Amino acid sequence: MGWLSRIFGTKDDSRKPVEKPVPVRADVEKKAEVLPKEDKPVADKIKAGHVHMSGCTGCLVSLADNYGGLLTILDKYADLVYGLTLADVRHIPKMDVALVEGSVCIQDKISVEEIKETREKAAVVVAVGGCACYGNITRFGRGGQPNQPQHESYLPIGDLIKVDVYIPGCAPTPQLIRNVCVMAYLLLKGNKEQQELATKYLTPLMQLAERGTEACGCDLMYDIINQGLCMGCGSCAAACPVRAITHEYGKPNVNREMCIKCGACYAQCPRSFFNFDVMNEFEGIMELIDGALK
Repeated sequence: MGWLSRIFGTKDDSRKPVEKPVPVRADVEKKAEVLPKEDKPVADKIKAGHVHMSGCTGCLVSLADNYGGLLTILDKYADLVYGLTLADVRHIPKMDVALVEGSVCIQDKISVEEIKETREKAAVVVAVGGCACYGNITRFGRGGQPNQPQHESYLPIGDLIKVDVYIPGCAPTPQLIRNVCVMAYLLLKGNKEQQELATKYLTPLMQLAERGTEACGCDLMYDIINQGLCMGCGSCAAACPVRAITHEYGKPNVNREMCIKCGACYAQCPRSFFNFDVMNEFEGIMELIDGALK
């Protein structure tokens, strides 16, 4: 050992500080062990589309007002394959359910061809809102508007194609649109019990479609008021664009001379699709819908 070693000492590795291992937190280690599972895509979805004819887009706004319910439907039960403002698709594809909003301008050849193509490619066609069901205020159109003055005649879609289900209202409530979408899925993809409940729920709306596109204040009198179904809510009077309906002693009174037979009152009446079968199964139906949206 040299004199330098005596002064400064030898190189001893044992004197080096020992690096202690950094402790790993238990929750971090647990997270590392259990990796999150990726959600698998739902393979048994139905294909749905939204077809917009001549209308105010109020029905589409009502559909969007379902918020979380709409996201659940699109996540679990339906793929949106067509929609001018919702899906980047130019031509109408094949689909299980087509939600059609608005009436059809017969001077617009593209609209006429589009509604006929919708019927060819959709298994179930649903008329959404008063314009699609009965024409509503668009029946009062006579042309002359600045953008398309030649467009002067509008018809409900049932005058051009066969419609399977009506969703009446101007605009229909978000809950009614949501419920029909869920029931349409259960009717096509559900088990036997679910299909039976879905059939009972949709039957009154299917019967409304079979009834046809003609509706006015007189039909409201014959079908609702004279049958003792009117509850005096006033929605028919509020919906009438020409104020042909007034309320007297809690019941509507129709001025036939003022009525333009647009069907707005009939579409807005909540008793126009009243059915005792649905009332008897109401609790089971609502439990089914609530369970589907969880």
